[in-house]
Amino acid sequence: MAAAAVVLRALRSLCGVLLFLSQFYILSGSEHSRLRPLAQAIKDPGPTRTFTVVPRAAESTEIPPYVMKCPSNGLCSRLPADCVECKTNFSCVYGKPVTFDCTVKPSVTCVDEDFKLQKNFIINMTCRFCWQLPETDYKCNSSTTCMTVSCPRQRYTANCTVQDHIHCLGNRTFPKMLYCNWTGGYKWSTALALSITLGGFGADRFYLGQWREGLGKLFSFGGLGIWTLIDVLLIGVGYVGPADGSLYI
Repeated sequence: MAAAAVVLRALRSLCGVLLFLSQFYILSGSEHSRLRPLAQAIKDPGPTRTFTVVPRAAESTEIPPYVMKCPSNGLCSRLPADCVECKTNFSCVYGKPVTFDCTVKPSVTCVDEDFKLQKNFIINMTCRFCWQLPETDYKCNSSTTCMTVSCPRQRYTANCTVQDHIHCLGNRTFPKMLYCNWTGGYKWSTALALSITLGGFGADRFYLGQWREGLGKLFSFGGLGIWTLIDVLLIGVGYVGPADGSLYI
C-alpha cells in the first residue's frame, strides 16, 4: 500500500509538470503570434511617398527682336512695319490712297500727335503689293557671277527686302529678276588711255583681264595697227569690258 501511494504521488507530480509545460508553451506561442505582425510592420514600413519640388518658372524677360527696330515714344504712324500689325484689305484699288487700322506689337510704346500713349491708330498708304514698289523702296542682293556686258543682257534672281519705313501689301521679302549690275573695280578711262597709248602691245586687254587677246596683240604688234584702232573704238563705246563681266566704274 505504501508503494502504491508513492507511485500515485509521483504520477501527480509528473502530471503537474506536464500541465505547467503545456501552459507555458501555449502562452509563449500566443505571445510570439502577437509580436510577429509588429515585427513585420517594423521591418516593412509600407510604401513610401516621394514629393518632388517643382521650381517655379521664372518670368520671361527676353526682349522680342523687332523691338530693336522700334523707336521708343515716337509717333505711332511713323513706326516701321515690323513694329505694327495692320488689318489690310487686298481688295483696294491699285495705286489709290487707302487707310488701315493698325495696332502696335507688345513691348512697343508710341504716342499720338498730342504725345499721349496710343495702341490703336490709322495708317495712310498707297494700295500696292511690296513687289510693285519703286526700286528706291527696297534693297536686293547683288550677284557677282553673271555677265553685265553681254548681248542680250543677262538677268539673275535676287532676294529683295522692303525698307523698314515703307508700308505695302503682301510679303516684305520677295524674289525679283534684275539685270546684272556690278563692278570689279575696272575704270573705263584707264582702259581707254591704255588702248590709245599702249594698245599695240596689248596693255588694254591685259588690264581688262583678257590675257589671250593681250598676247595676240603683243606678238602681232596690235594686228599691225588695225586691231589697236578697232579696240580703241570698242572700248570707247563700252562694247569691250572687263573679262569678269562686271561694269566699269
